[in-house]
Amino acid sequence: MSLIEQARTAQRSAYAPYSKYHVGCALETNDGTIFTGCNIENASYGATLCAERVAIFKAVSEGHRHFRRIVICTDSTTPAAPCGLCRQVMAEFFGPELEIILCGANETERRYTFAELLPHPFNQSSFV
Repeated sequence: MSLIEQARTAQRSAYAPYSKYHVGCALETNDGTIFTGCNIENASYGATLCAERVAIFKAVSEGHRHFRRIVICTDSTTPAAPCGLCRQVMAEFFGPELEIILCGANETERRYTFAELLPHPFNQSSFV
């Protein structure tokens, strides 16, 4: 199953009773391990987790720290980029060249590097 197909499968598990906006994600580590995530909403909106953070946290909790690429699939007609909070979490673990593949509901794709989506991240180098 391709990384995009895995993200679409994860998207079907999204818990989105409030926004009705389903997001799925598949994250590939440098060793080829795949972690998936879906958005999980909560009546207290601040407790909601985006699909990207779910996948990243699953991978990190299993000891992975180096990643190759991430696919994010949404219900939007055109591909939607990750929110600011997800980009900040990504800045903690992703290098500037990490590939980000965004997929819309109509099967359109857009590809970026992490540096293109967040050119000036706040990360560990910010403390030097």
